Amino acid sequence: MIVAAAICPSPPLLAPELTGQADILPELRAASAAAVARLLAAAPDVVVVAGPAETTGPCDPAGRLSLASFAPALRQGRPLADNSKKRHAGPAVASPAVIPSAVAPSAVIPSAVAPSAVIPSAVAPSAVAAPPLPLALGIGAMLLDDAGYTGPRKLHGIAEGEPAATCLALGRQLAASAPRVALLAVGDGTARRSASAPGYLDERAAPFDEAVARAVREGDLPAIAALDTALAAALLAAGRPAWQTLAGALSAAAPQAGYRAAEHQPADRPAASRPHTAVLYSDAPLGVAYLVATLIP
Repeated sequence: MIVAAAICPSPPLLAPELTGQADILPELRAASAAAVARLLAAAPDVVVVAGPAETTGPCDPAGRLSLASFAPALRQGRPLADNSKKRHAGPAVASPAVIPSAVAPSAVIPSAVAPSAVIPSAVAPSAVAAPPLPLALGIGAMLLDDAGYTGPRKLHGIAEGEPAATCLALGRQLAASAPRVALLAVGDGTARRSASAPGYLDERAAPFDEAVARAVREGDLPAIAALDTALAAALLAAGRPAWQTLAGALSAAAPQAGYRAAEHQPADRPAASRPHTAVLYSDAPLGVAYLVATLIP
């Protein structure tokens, strides 16, 4: 049963290992940390992190985020600046590096990076053994680590082309995986919000992101379930599969409300039966839309 859910984006700049002592996107960092704190306050038996990946399926929960592709110093075996004071209290993250979310969703690990170069040799042996994760799952795992979470976790990748029905069904499956499940859906909005954005400017991007934020703010699960898959792909909205998985998971918490998740068609749902929501951040500072929110059944 789902007891709490949260949405966070996956920009690589959330990882202090990349930013050194610079305080990059502080509002986004604070909002993401607050969302995860609220998620964990529900005392879940397990936290499930769901996000875009090359293929759909579970990933090793011992995996770590790889930053080597975007940190030349790491690839050359040189440590980055000491960021221990920037991290939240809790277990240190033994993660070398990240892949920017400011790229096409399919570019989870650039082909120019040899598999053996994903995790540098300059890290501890235990970190070398940990498999690299897709960007979104790695960011999600990092956020849990930063929050001091040491309980059971599951990581589940979702292929960017998965249809809505598949995502909704996956959400219901994940919600039923334990008596108390918290779901962290990680992924970005459109990457075409400005001329300097990864996908250049598309006038349809801002309305799409506004519609997503409004649906989340109102707890409108049918609206999230009905997001246009083709349009999301055209706008490089990598988080779409994760958001629809979240909608499926939350719909399982209140099936009596008349939500027809299987058909992912809008249905009248009383406001009292919708999740309690809070949008903590919604902006596109780098031409990519970042949304942070909590949804509590």
